[in-house]
Amino acid sequence: MKFSRKLKSVFVAAVSALLVQYGTLTNAVANPLHEENPIRSSDLENQNLLRAIQLVDKSVATYFKGDGMAMGRFYNPDTKELSQERGSVWMYTAAIEAVNAILTGLKSQKDNGNATLYNQHYNRNVVLLKSLFENAAYYLGTFKLISFTQEKEWTVYAVDRVNEKGKANVTGILNVYDDQMWLVRELLDAYHLTDDSSFLEQAEYLTDYVLDGWDTTLDEKGLEHGGIPWGPGYVTKHACSNGPMVSPLVWLHEIYKGKNDKIEHRYIDVKDKKTRRVSKVKKSDYYLKFAQKVYDWQKRYLLNNQGVYTDMMGDCSPDCSIAYETVKGIKYRANTFLKSAVGPSFSYNSGTMLSGAADLYRVTKLKNYLEDAKLLSHASFDYFAKIGKQVPGYYSYESSGFNNWFNGILLRGFFNSYPLNKDTGIYLESFQKNLDYGYSKFLRDGFLPTDLLKGWDNDKEKNNLEGMFMFTYASQYAILSQYELSKSK
Repeated sequence: MKFSRKLKSVFVAAVSALLVQYGTLTNAVANPLHEENPIRSSDLENQNLLRAIQLVDKSVATYFKGDGMAMGRFYNPDTKELSQERGSVWMYTAAIEAVNAILTGLKSQKDNGNATLYNQHYNRNVVLLKSLFENAAYYLGTFKLISFTQEKEWTVYAVDRVNEKGKANVTGILNVYDDQMWLVRELLDAYHLTDDSSFLEQAEYLTDYVLDGWDTTLDEKGLEHGGIPWGPGYVTKHACSNGPMVSPLVWLHEIYKGKNDKIEHRYIDVKDKKTRRVSKVKKSDYYLKFAQKVYDWQKRYLLNNQGVYTDMMGDCSPDCSIAYETVKGIKYRANTFLKSAVGPSFSYNSGTMLSGAADLYRVTKLKNYLEDAKLLSHASFDYFAKIGKQVPGYYSYESSGFNNWFNGILLRGFFNSYPLNKDTGIYLESFQKNLDYGYSKFLRDGFLPTDLLKGWDNDKEKNNLEGMFMFTYASQYAILSQYELSKSK
């Protein structure tokens, strides 16, 4: 049975059941928090979570249209115009991320004896979460891929949305591995929040697809070249197509720890360095070893002398076209030599590795991961946060391009490493100050500007706001709510 069929049958049934139980999606979000009124509370933990809910309620009502929840990429609160351009699957996943972060915050409050907000907002956000996942099928498509170890048909997520579920073009560069990784992360979060096994099943399917992209070819010493290209249509190996997978692999290890579930491990024979092999191994071992392999590859090749991560391994030789080799009459993808690490350092590439180091230390207790987490957290804050650049006493984070979302992943890394390194509390609080500054001074009709410290542009035509930025602000507020809760323990 193909993944697309499973998605359609399992998700439609699950969403239908929830809608019957809790009401339609429209009714579930028909009574949001006051969209335009600032939320104030003496309890920062509650204030953060309520603001996260407020931002998501406003964003869902604004950026999503129709029963299929088509996401407009931009909205201008001055001109009241929603762009015709649709958000990519990555941007769409930012909405899922925000809802998961809110649900996690609500559940954490309930588990710590305060069920008030949970009772008011949990069920309707579960309905929203299920609907978002169901309508992500507008990005799904099927194609056949020749990888380093096999040829197989896959149903995965395209960059762009189409008008019919399951019909997206996912060939070549039209799907990328990091998009699948962000979805794996959210699927596993959803599984832990709802205990719905369909989320786990889909997360593992996409994980199989992503790890099928791992370069299993061997060097002259018989060691794997390693690394996952940006997508099946690329040869460059990016930080964003490796680092995001470390934590989800650790979580999968934890799910299967102590169980005997098996999975296929595909590799190349070290003797002749050509023959493709397959063996059955325990899932718990497989996922943890792969988490460590991906982590080690990225640290080896992309950690730079400033202590943060460079964008990618590139500088292809002889060129950046995909190479193939034929072994025993079967065609496989071949290694392309990448000469050097190139490109800028983005905050999210350090953020994913920071989370990965924290997760790996939690399950292995190996001190190198603890040391990595401490060094990377300090280096990342020094590199990406600039004190007084815009407002005295406030740290500026780059907000051009997609950096707002990137910074949210760094915030998550600081939060994940906080139990290991309390110094990251200062870094988390820099995000709190910036969000509150923007919220108190620039909240406009329920929206926050792209630059929280600068505010809106005087030219109203230039105030197009990425939907994913509103969702990342919500995610940040929800994570900071969890941080406030963790401080009290």
